[in-house]
Amino acid sequence: MKRILVAGELNVDLVFRDCQAFPAPGREVLAEEASVVPGSSSMICAMGLARLGDPVAFAGKVGADGWGGFCVSALQGAGIDVTAVRHDPGLRTGITASFSTRSDRALVTFAGAIGALRAQEIDDARLATADHLHVSSYYLQRALRPDLKTLFARARALGLSTSLDPGFDPEERWGDEWRDLLAEVDLFLPNDVELAGISGCATPLDGLRTLHNGRTRIVTKRGRHGCVTLDGAGGMIESPAFAMDAIDSTGAGDSFDAGFLHAWLRGLPLAEAMRWGNACGALSTRGVGGTARQADTAEVAALLESVP
Repeated sequence: MKRILVAGELNVDLVFRDCQAFPAPGREVLAEEASVVPGSSSMICAMGLARLGDPVAFAGKVGADGWGGFCVSALQGAGIDVTAVRHDPGLRTGITASFSTRSDRALVTFAGAIGALRAQEIDDARLATADHLHVSSYYLQRALRPDLKTLFARARALGLSTSLDPGFDPEERWGDEWRDLLAEVDLFLPNDVELAGISGCATPLDGLRTLHNGRTRIVTKRGRHGCVTLDGAGGMIESPAFAMDAIDSTGAGDSFDAGFLHAWLRGLPLAEAMRWGNACGALSTRGVGGTARQADTAEVAALLESVP
């Protein structure tokens, strides 16, 4: 069983569901439900992997505050090794407030410690305890980004495989460093919006072909349309999504990452790994927040068997 190190951001999500409306300046509205749940793409992916039975360790930073303690306790409760999570007294843990109505959603984020982790804080001794390194939320990792290629190169030199989920760029600049960075990435997991921004292409097929480098497997998440990747001839392999009565789609792409990685690291065929990703993404939408209803292997197997 492959040991996975997830390096990235930690924050909490304050979720207000079924709001009467979005509050106008100077006004107050009521929500039908409210909850505090683990947030951040990295955290949701790590907890999804642990739920599937994978041995997971986390490297990250939180503030020396109650929210930081909440994040670390959630990781520990999932069976994740947190010895590489630092409590920094000079930082405050990040928070995202999510407000949803029947038809839309709005988010407000306090970044806090979200972008504070540096590549130099993940030494070779820590890398050597893992078989695979996964990083999420590239654009939010402001301190990690400048040396991420070096971190991936160090990991690969030690025999680790590597994966990256870029996440959305809040500034929508997307950057031009991707061809260079992907040289050190074994598995790249953007969604279709991110692929379009990074590649500059309007269609998934063109985006996949533009970023193709002969070694990085790129799998693009397309929500209710499933996921796609390239075949050996440059054509597109499509894997359909699973129908689900969704309660909350927060973090579904991160649970997809967990499912795909779980299967891919076990050497399952590509098509099967894509189905695992789609299944885990779909099943995660059954509860509020990204982690409340993440699937275990029995639930995934049952869904895969029910939809050949």
